[in-house]
Amino acid sequence: MNKHLNPYESNQDEQTSSESTLSTEPATGVENGGNRSGDTTWKTIFSDMLQVIIPALLLALIVHLFLAQATVVYGQSMEPNLVQYQRLVVDKLSYRFHPPQRDDIVVLDLPQMDEMLVKRVVGLPGETVSINDGVLYIDGVAHPEAFPHDTVAYDMAPIVLPPLYYFVLGDNRGNSNDSRSFGPVHRDSIVGRVWLRYWPLDQATIF
Repeated sequence: MNKHLNPYESNQDEQTSSESTLSTEPATGVENGGNRSGDTTWKTIFSDMLQVIIPALLLALIVHLFLAQATVVYGQSMEPNLVQYQRLVVDKLSYRFHPPQRDDIVVLDLPQMDEMLVKRVVGLPGETVSINDGVLYIDGVAHPEAFPHDTVAYDMAPIVLPPLYYFVLGDNRGNSNDSRSFGPVHRDSIVGRVWLRYWPLDQATIF
């Protein structure tokens, strides 16, 4: 993954109104007896463009910062469920209303990493997570993982997750840099939840 890791009178004589109105007459750029002024025309066009472009850029910035962002999958750590060069939409809004849930695919922005990572949440705050012969255990009970994933013979001693910390794994367990190596991740490091795979079109999926 890289740090990319993509949404509106009637007329009465001698009477004035305090209401703002919009003119439906097109700007003509004509002045002083009907002579067209190229300078005025370009000023009008430039002003109109600014009125459209600036709000559009602000809206795009707000969406990117607070609501959603598009990103691209790089690497193999989430195979077979996510593969390289697939394009995703990351939902940044949901976790403002509820915490991450188990099995959510999330994008991480870790201070020690140059690029953002995509992983799956498997352990929640307060739980004890362990791995025995490749099987994930939550509070001592084997956790059934309904999604396809690579199981490798790997053991990990039990670890208790502190408040606001989550245990994340790649679905490709044999080729993933995840909480087994860098430890549990804090809630603040979770950028958002992978909501949509939109490319390739024939693989479009809502998660």
